Parts: sequence; structure tokens; C-alpha cells
Amino acid sequence: MELSVLAAGFGLGLSLIVAIGAQNVFVLRQGIRREHVLVVAAICTVSDALLIAAGVGGMGAMLQAMPWLVGVARWAGAAFLVGYAVLAARRALRGGDEGLVVEDATPATADDAARAATASGSGAASGSHVATGAGGAVTTAASRAPRTALLPAVLTVLALTWLNPHVYLDTVVLLGSVGATYGDARWTFALGAAAASVVWFFGLAYGARLLGGVLASPRAWRVLDGIIAAVMLAIAVSLVLPA
Repeated sequence: MELSVLAAGFGLGLSLIVAIGAQNVFVLRQGIRREHVLVVAAICTVSDALLIAAGVGGMGAMLQAMPWLVGVARWAGAAFLVGYAVLAARRALRGGDEGLVVEDATPATADDAARAATASGSGAASGSHVATGAGGAVTTAASRAPRTALLPAVLTVLALTWLNPHVYLDTVVLLGSVGATYGDARWTFALGAAAASVVWFFGLAYGARLLGGVLASPRAWRVLDGIIAAVMLAIAVSLVLPA
């Protein structure tokens, strides 16, 4: 097993996963509420593994059938990664509208409570609201809501994962294309990318009460975007340099 290929898969997979979005915020929310944490994290990781395998396997078969596509895939993947890196670097430098907004978890009035409930609902859809209560404990307006049943939680995470068009672009197309360029080591790359999903989703779900406070800071996401930009640029360079 080539550790460099495994690391490349892990680094790229983690870079694509670590971004504010509805799926990540739902996992964070379930972790904060301690509801169906294992099931939600497992669905996310298994889904990613299946999509990564489909991408690497499909792209690998295509490149074996048409070897001349290897060079095209290599340069196209590098260009795509550079584009991603530029966007991430721009977010790191300028910040963005996306962020985990810190709100008061205990509204003083009924009107405040209604506004908080509305904000929580829109935050679940856009992936942008987490609150911190007194003493720094991480909560959300939804954390005091009635417990969510297992089936609705499962259906929600499946929808957020499989109905998101970006997941196919990231896992099937991008990870598949880059992984396929590693030839016989492409499954090592896929294993690294899948391992990144395991680390991120289980870490986010079970570390939600700690991570929620950290990720509430826009600065934290700017730092993450800077790291993401550097990782993607490094992998792009490694694709086009001679082995």
C-alpha cells in the first residue's frame, strides 16, 4: 500500500467534505441533540464510500479502455483542483456569507422564540445556524424541540446526501477522475478518500458539542478554507509533475 497515494486520497476527500452545507449542519445538529448519531454518521460515510467506489471504478474502466484519456484526465483534474483551490483561497481571504451564526439560545419573549425557531428552520436548510448558550455550551433552537424519530432522520440524511448534485460532482467525477490516474493504486486512493469521510462525519457527529462552538466562528471556516486551498493545490501539482 503506497502511503503517498493513501494520503492523497485522504487529503482530497477531506478537502471536499469540510465545507458548510446542509448535510454537515444536519450531522452537527444530530450530534448536538444526541439523536441517532451513529445511524446518521454511518449513512453519510457508507454513501460516500459507494459513490467514491463508483467514481474510481467507472473512471478506471474508462481510462483502461481508452489509455489516451489518462493525460486528459490528469490535466483536467489538475485544472479542476486549481479552480477549487482558488475559490477556497478567496473565501479564506475575504470570508463569505456562509457561516455558523451564533445566536442566543434562550429568547426573552415569545416573539423572540418565534424568530429563533424561524431562523433555526432556515439554518437547517442552508447550513448556517448554530447557537451557543450560557457558559459556552453549544445548543440550537432545535436542540430543545421534541425528539426526532429515527425514520424522518434517516430520510432527511439520505435526501441531503443523494439528492445533492454537488456530491456527484465531488465524489463520482472529481475523486473518480483523480483516483483513476493512479492506475493500479486507484483503490488505495479510494480507500484514503473513504477514510476521510469516516473521520470527518464521525468526528463531527460525536464531537458536535465541542466542534459546534469552534465552528460557530467565521474565522475558523476561513482557516479551514485556507488549508483546503493548500491541499488541493498540492494535489493538483502532484498530478502533473513526473512521478
